[in-house]
Amino acid sequence: MSIALAIIISAAAMTLIVGVRYLLASGGFALATRVRHPGLYRGLDAQMRREVAWSLASAAIYGIPAGIIAWGWQAHGWTRVYTDVAAMPLWYLPVSVLLYLIAHDTWFYWMHRWMHRPRPFKLAHAVHHASRPPTAWAAMAFHPIEALTGAVVIPALVFVIPIHVAALGLVLTVMTVMGVTNHMGWEIFPRFLWGGPLGRWLITASHHQRHHDQYRCNYGLYFRFWDRLCGTDQGLGNFAAAQARRDDRAHRRTAAGDDVAGRRDAHRDA
Repeated sequence: MSIALAIIISAAAMTLIVGVRYLLASGGFALATRVRHPGLYRGLDAQMRREVAWSLASAAIYGIPAGIIAWGWQAHGWTRVYTDVAAMPLWYLPVSVLLYLIAHDTWFYWMHRWMHRPRPFKLAHAVHHASRPPTAWAAMAFHPIEALTGAVVIPALVFVIPIHVAALGLVLTVMTVMGVTNHMGWEIFPRFLWGGPLGRWLITASHHQRHHDQYRCNYGLYFRFWDRLCGTDQGLGNFAAAQARRDDRAHRRTAAGDDVAGRRDAHRDA
């Protein structure tokens, strides 16, 4: 097999893996939402189809560089990913996971803040914020430019920070779960995790909900460290209040439409 064909197959396989992972994770949490909070996504069918389409496009942007690097790792030993657990001290396994999450969170925070500047927002990030409210399907609903900024992080880190292949799998799992659950419109985690002292430093759906409500705050992905340090942390959102505002806006739009229709009918009858 030629090198070019091997790289193409690896990139295609990784794209398929990322896409299937997205469909399973988002689909699973969307199903949990349907069971736990029936009607939460009512009226959002067109939005969810759009979220799936953007997300599957993002899967290719994430999958292609990951597939190329996976090929290079297997064929030529690129990267600092290792398979022998004895190659590094056991205590390093959890440390490496934490290092990756902190590095990813740092990149995400500053890139996310940049994405909220007027030009990048209008050009790219507005695609993600078009989901109002976001659903479990919105985790990867990005413009290609934004998807590219997210796709480079983990592939870059594997060249710099040693990590066992299983620990890397855990990082990717955390990334997937947090990406989906932060957008699904309700808290799946127990209250002590997001409402207690630990929640002052960890990001879950309640924290990210406020970002989608107010835009200019709560930019982090996993941890609240950068938000708190930079004064952009506005605390936890309120799902019930946000839903009430959306229902009120929908009611006003419906009432306005009925009023216009009534005036039209009255004019015709006259």
